[in-house]
Amino acid sequence: MTRLILTLPLLAVFQCDRDESVAAYGAADQTWILQEINGQPYPASALLQFPEAGRIEGNAPCNSYQGTLAAPYPWFEIKDLTATRAACAGLEAEGFYFAALMAMTQSEVAGDVLILRNEDGYEMVFKAAE
Repeated sequence: MTRLILTLPLLAVFQCDRDESVAAYGAADQTWILQEINGQPYPASALLQFPEAGRIEGNAPCNSYQGTLAAPYPWFEIKDLTATRAACAGLEAEGFYFAALMAMTQSEVAGDVLILRNEDGYEMVFKAAE
């Protein structure tokens, strides 16, 4: 009994480092290419990756970005999103992408498809790069 009492706190410590985000449920080790937002094809190029537990990064039409993934699967919440500051012809598409990404609250991974959505019915559909 004493061993069990001493072991439980140790097990709790190891559980704290466990990734419970969408990355741990099929999204890690992939580069996700945005296909559409709200049922409409996305007119530019945007990539999303989950490089390590609790982190996102990618490339929007003009800039690279990174942030903190702050919710357990199937929830989706990004905090501290930062991006480089290059200008290009795709800045309007990039602003639309970032606004949509920040508004997403749920995630689903089904094979090579990642879907982000929110309570208002908005969706972003990504496909894994081959």
